[in-house]
Amino acid sequence: MRTICSVKASYFGSPVDDVEILTRLPEEISNTLRNENGFIAAGGGLHVRGACVSPAWHSIRAAWEGEFALHRLFPMVHESDIPLAEDCFGDQYLLRDRQVVRLQGETGEIEATQKTWNEFLATTEADSIEFLGLSYLIRFQEEGGVLMPGYLLSVYPPFVAKECVNPSVRPIPSLELRLWLADFARQIRGVEDGQRIQIRITQ
Repeated sequence: MRTICSVKASYFGSPVDDVEILTRLPEEISNTLRNENGFIAAGGGLHVRGACVSPAWHSIRAAWEGEFALHRLFPMVHESDIPLAEDCFGDQYLLRDRQVVRLQGETGEIEATQKTWNEFLATTEADSIEFLGLSYLIRFQEEGGVLMPGYLLSVYPPFVAKECVNPSVRPIPSLELRLWLADFARQIRGVEDGQRIQIRITQ
């Protein structure tokens, strides 16, 4: 287990092979990626993307400008928002005006963290369980679950549901979860607090 920017990491991306995207990033971000080109940390709870062409799940360019870029899926995401990281449940951390904002995957809403990139990493190191909400990841791992690179945890019932007291979690490919969350957020847009919804599970 190596350490980068005070964050213990279990996965590191291959060396930078998307130099052009690296030159478009703020200095504090490019410095991080030149040292280690993205990583998975916090016991699998935090994935920081890299300046790479592939794999797509690890690529800043794919999440920023690709076919399934975040701004194409979530209306509240700007094209200029830089999709730097995600947690294990598919919430996204974007750089907007030099500050990290959080995209809540289930609702598509944006909330400020009031943190710069370096402050965000420091907070993750100091208290990742609370800051990233990783209690269900820990339970998943304690029950023998393994979260492989490129996979995130799907939660059912969703966190926004009142019934989400003891949800089940299962690993699925990160893009699959992103698409599901975007569709779910679209369908519940405008639903008032306390209003009942029906979730149909299809194969």
